[in-house]
Amino acid sequence: MSDFLKSINSPEDLRKLSLSQRKELCSEIRDVMIDTVSKTGGHLASNLGIVELTVALHTVFDCPKDTFIFDVGHQCYVHKLLTGRNDMFGTLRQKDGISGFPKPSESRYDSFVEGHASTSISQAIGLAHAKMLSGDHSKTIAVIGDGSFTGGLAFEAMNNLDPGMDDLIVVLNDNSMSISKSVGSVSNYLLRLRTSSGYLKVKKNVRDTIEHVPVLGQHVSNFIRNSKTALRRSIFGGTLFEELGFNYVGPIDGHDLSELELFFRNLKNSTGNGPTFVHVITKKGKGYPLAEENPAAYHGVSKFDVDRGNPDISLADSFSNTFGRTLAELSQRDSRICAVTAAMKYATGLQYFAHLHPDRFFDVGIAEQHAVIMSAGLAKGGQKPVFAVYSTFLQRAMDQLIHDVSLDDIDLLLAVDRAGLVGEDGETHQGLYDAAMLSSIGVFRVVSPSNYRELIWWLTKLIGEKGARAIRYPRGKEDPSLSSYRCTGMDFDMIGEERGDLLFVTYGREFANVLKAQELLKAQGIDTSVLKLNVIAPLPQGAVSAAMPFAKIIFAEEGIKTGGIGEQMISALAERGHRGRALVRAVDTNLVRQASPVEQIAQFGLDAEALFVSAKEMLLEKED
Repeated sequence: MSDFLKSINSPEDLRKLSLSQRKELCSEIRDVMIDTVSKTGGHLASNLGIVELTVALHTVFDCPKDTFIFDVGHQCYVHKLLTGRNDMFGTLRQKDGISGFPKPSESRYDSFVEGHASTSISQAIGLAHAKMLSGDHSKTIAVIGDGSFTGGLAFEAMNNLDPGMDDLIVVLNDNSMSISKSVGSVSNYLLRLRTSSGYLKVKKNVRDTIEHVPVLGQHVSNFIRNSKTALRRSIFGGTLFEELGFNYVGPIDGHDLSELELFFRNLKNSTGNGPTFVHVITKKGKGYPLAEENPAAYHGVSKFDVDRGNPDISLADSFSNTFGRTLAELSQRDSRICAVTAAMKYATGLQYFAHLHPDRFFDVGIAEQHAVIMSAGLAKGGQKPVFAVYSTFLQRAMDQLIHDVSLDDIDLLLAVDRAGLVGEDGETHQGLYDAAMLSSIGVFRVVSPSNYRELIWWLTKLIGEKGARAIRYPRGKEDPSLSSYRCTGMDFDMIGEERGDLLFVTYGREFANVLKAQELLKAQGIDTSVLKLNVIAPLPQGAVSAAMPFAKIIFAEEGIKTGGIGEQMISALAERGHRGRALVRAVDTNLVRQASPVEQIAQFGLDAEALFVSAKEMLLEKED
């Protein structure tokens, strides 16, 4: 393996290397990423596919003067290695390390925090306008994956394109994947563009001929590029992107470094062409055979053995897969059950359902708003839609939940995955808002199981109910200490005496920490009780009544504090005249940096030891 990466502290150092050295550097970067991600976890396949493209962009353009925007931001690892973060790359996604997404507070080379899809073109258009207004002629370059094009926001942005934006470049990194395989009309359109036998055959013949002609300066280079454009237009009769106002160029081989650099140099020096759309074909997972064979399994991975591969491919023990298998079983009994996902078939456990009932399985791409409204349409037609979605991505469909579900009294079941603190993906992916958000809408019945038994029982029950309802559960496996906890099927459970000095109230995975805190207190001769909410919205009035006899109450919640279930319960207690002391321990910021879930839980005082201390301090407080 070469050793060029150690000499790269900025893109300026990259430009000092020869083309052959930069090609060797690409191989070195792949090796470093595979080795690092195998130890830290992260987004592997997408970054392996974008190596040459990122190296070419940084070789030709002058970042950060020329602004790079990555969409989705998880494809930024190569960018980080080339912009002074090579020495810290081993801390990727770790506490006090570097983020797995672009982060302007981390580096001047990062332009926006980028964790959700389809945003880059909107950001690029706004930034390009700002540069034009200030007389700045530097380039603004959005690098967007084909999966992000399944989100409507990208088309909203292109519909607002200014044809005078000569310095705006959109680079489509087309690997035919989002997380699951890209689906839908946009994906099919791109497939036709990149695989047309007529275009590819003629393009190859033209290129073979051109390679034998000496290239004499910029005029000939521009002629070659314009000839290719004319050829493509004669075959396709124009493209969607040209109709929207772009000068479309492509498809280009995203792993041919020399071709990419030559093209980008020509593009950098050209003027008066308006905004340019560059279509680049890449292979997700390139350079690591296991990822090339199964790129979906290597999209986002935990730690793994490089030689043996990603163990999560066959992971059966998780909330997601327990949900998926249970839904598949239920679907065998009820032919009206339909499953909807936003490009997350495997991540949400819906592969079991999709295998059994492909006609009732709908992957809408990265389009959560559409998924909610489409589900409403399925419900209106007499079906039973279940939309499985990450908590952090459900935020994107807030308006649809209010307007298109609640106002129309729609029968929709949300399966909210990754609810709560999710760990190493950092600020952009925490599931902090679903409980506060859904409970604020008012019509949703929301349950929050703590273990697999409860997940199975409540999912089965909710499938048979009507109206807007949701079941939320955390990322990964159940806590071993809760695996034997019996599902009561009640709206809430009381563990301990029905009155006393101190009561813990909680729900979901946090129940495990509360029970451990209760045991720590008991070891010191302090008896406490625990009120476990199974239904969190609407707040069970019986639970409020059960809490009234306790003088002091601590509500522990793995979600946002403001507007959360804890604050709602404290308010309900106050309305009933509770005269005791009440405290909410929850997440008080959305800026939850990357760390393990255990570290994040401790950060917000939600671990057993911190709850133990809080309880002792509260019990020692003197009454006013």
